Amino acid sequence: MAISVLIADDHPMIRSGLDELFSGTEISVIAVASNAKDAVAETVAKQPDVVLLDVRMNESSGLEALEEIRQVQPQTPVVILSTYDNPTYVARAHALGACDYVTKGTSRDDLVRVVSAAARGESPIEVGLLYNIAATLESKKGAGDDVALTNRESQVLRHIALGLSNREIANSLGISIETVKEHVQNILRKIRVSDRTQAAVWAVRRNLV
Repeated sequence: MAISVLIADDHPMIRSGLDELFSGTEISVIAVASNAKDAVAETVAKQPDVVLLDVRMNESSGLEALEEIRQVQPQTPVVILSTYDNPTYVARAHALGACDYVTKGTSRDDLVRVVSAAARGESPIEVGLLYNIAATLESKKGAGDDVALTNRESQVLRHIALGLSNREIANSLGISIETVKEHVQNILRKIRVSDRTQAAVWAVRRNLV
C-alpha cells in the first residue's frame, strides 16, 4: 500500500533527511511545510494519508497546527515527530488528537512502522510515546474526576504537566526534593497512572494546566 506523507518542520535538513529516509519504502513525501499555517493549508490542498508534524517551528506551534488540522481535516492522521519528549507536549498532543508521538531519534524501521500504522488507523503502536498513555488512560485503570488531591498535590501536578523536574518543582514551591518525590508518588497512586507523562495527560484532560 502506497502512503503519502506531508512533512511539517522548520529545518530544511530534517525535511530532506526524512524524504531520503523514506526512499525505497511504501511511503512517499508529497508535500512539505515550514510553519503551522502552511502545514494546515498543505494538508487541505494535498490530502496526504499522514501528516508528520514537528512540535516547535519558527514563529508557530505544531500543536496549534494539530488542533486546526483536526478541525478542518479530521480524517487525516497526524503523527508528532519532535526532538522533545516533554510530558506537556506529549499530553497536549494526545489531548488534541494526535495518533502517535515519536522522537527524532526513532529508528528508520520504527518510524516507517509508525507512519504505516497511522495510515491504516492502527495507532498508537508500542514504539510511540502514546502507546502506554492510551492503554492506561482509556482503560478502567485511570482515575475519574473525583480524585481528592490536596492543594499541594494539585500544585505539584500542575508543575509536572508543565514538564518541570523534581528539583525545579522544589525550587518553585520552596520545598525539599524529598517532599516533591513523596507528593509525586501520592499523585500517581491517587490518579492511578504509572509515570509523569500519563499524569500530565490526566491533568491536561481535566484542564488543570
